[in-house]
Amino acid sequence: MDGFTYGALALIPPALAIILAVVTRQVIVSLVLGIWAGATIIAGWNPLLGLLDTFSTYLVHNSLADSWNIGIIVFCLVIGGMVGVINKLGGTKAIADAVVLKARSGRTTQLSTALMGIIMFFDDYANSMIVGNTMRPITDRYRISREKLSYIVDSTAAPVSSMAPVSTWIAMELGLIAAGLKSINVEANSLMVFFQSVPFRFYSIFSIVLALTLIISQKDFGPMYQAELRARKTGAVYEEGTTPMIVEDKDILPDAGCVGSVWDAAIPIIVFILVTVFGLYYNGHEAGKGIIDSFGNADASVVLTWAAFIGSITAILIGIVKRKFSLSSAVDSWMGGLRSMLIAVVILAFAFALKSVIGEMQLAQWLVAVTGGILSGKVVPLLTFIVAMVVAFATGTSWGTNSILMPLVIPVAAGVSGADGTLTPTIIASIGAVLTGAVFGDHCSPISDTTILSSMASGADHISHVRTQIPYAATAASISALFGFLPVGFGVPVWFLLPFGAAILILIVRFLGKKIEL
Repeated sequence: MDGFTYGALALIPPALAIILAVVTRQVIVSLVLGIWAGATIIAGWNPLLGLLDTFSTYLVHNSLADSWNIGIIVFCLVIGGMVGVINKLGGTKAIADAVVLKARSGRTTQLSTALMGIIMFFDDYANSMIVGNTMRPITDRYRISREKLSYIVDSTAAPVSSMAPVSTWIAMELGLIAAGLKSINVEANSLMVFFQSVPFRFYSIFSIVLALTLIISQKDFGPMYQAELRARKTGAVYEEGTTPMIVEDKDILPDAGCVGSVWDAAIPIIVFILVTVFGLYYNGHEAGKGIIDSFGNADASVVLTWAAFIGSITAILIGIVKRKFSLSSAVDSWMGGLRSMLIAVVILAFAFALKSVIGEMQLAQWLVAVTGGILSGKVVPLLTFIVAMVVAFATGTSWGTNSILMPLVIPVAAGVSGADGTLTPTIIASIGAVLTGAVFGDHCSPISDTTILSSMASGADHISHVRTQIPYAATAASISALFGFLPVGFGVPVWFLLPFGAAILILIVRFLGKKIEL
């Protein structure tokens, strides 16, 4: 098996989970069966031992006992509680009412959602949770499908955060770039190389362009068109028989006659953002390090948990002081919001467990090994992009994909471009290919935590979100490959390819997209 214990068998757990999830729409069952299949293989094909390990080893020990994983799960629960209190205060309804006065159409509401997502560039998790939860009541009012909301939220999360020079991604990316360049004896400032690679993040850029084009043109195609048609004609913002990843609880609904204020929602959210920004600096700060290094070195799961708890306390205090809530009523609304996230965090916990199985079976390393022989010549940026997409989609982790591929791709790119201690365009393009190809998995893999968070915050059925989003993700990826990484490998300048690829996307939407005619 090419030096790997499991080889191609490592494909079985994620493939089984993804296929079953799409076919049955039972995400939890599909994830459990995928984990069980992998655990059984690891346990020497003993299904009983594999079943026991599924829950004790992979779910409890590797998933829930991991500090990063449990931090993200606690963050999801606590921010759900914060949103529950804000809802109870009438703050969410007040925001919806205020936006409705300004956003006089579904288009302006969707555009506001996208712009809010771009502004929340500093962390993709915080981006998804805040934008989705804030805009969901407003998009519901305009009969915009939850599938479309979750697509917009997802398209302005990882694609944006991964390119932001001040974000929770930056240190990881800079560290991998610096290590890769050192391995080929190239002396270059990793931050400058990061900026040089941004124009080559074709998929990330084109994903944002496609989302904005769809919104502005008011067109959709594929399964998203059907979802939008259903929502506009019937008012059903999610499909009958599906399971939205949020549960409305009476404890988080405003009392009859409650008139909330925009500030009831804005103040806790502003507090959340401020605590996140300053918390990232505080948590990651080291003597002699700048803001960018501090943001990247921070443990985002810890900082986001701080922000969610302090935001929750702020919302509760507003309720007690301003709205004269009893402490019991405030806590009940917080618990109601927490309960609304239960389905989502169960799915997230099992997704983490599946990633643990995949990691132990060395799927990503095996995929790199079997495809490494074809990474050569002028097509190296294109092949790098394709391999990064496959690895990220199969494993559901962009950071893991970046960490595995970058140390391998940079030497290959240097070798085929005759770097000889210099930084060549092929190296820069290949760095961009790794970083943006990895985002593809984060953007649309059913087992990606960011994809799950987008479904969760938007109140969408997870598989419906994935099913409607993949055609759009595939469109952006195809244009990135054919009109981005392929020609750039043959020397076509990136300043020409970016507007050309964007124009192709606009034409695709114009001719394939359809408006909802009511």
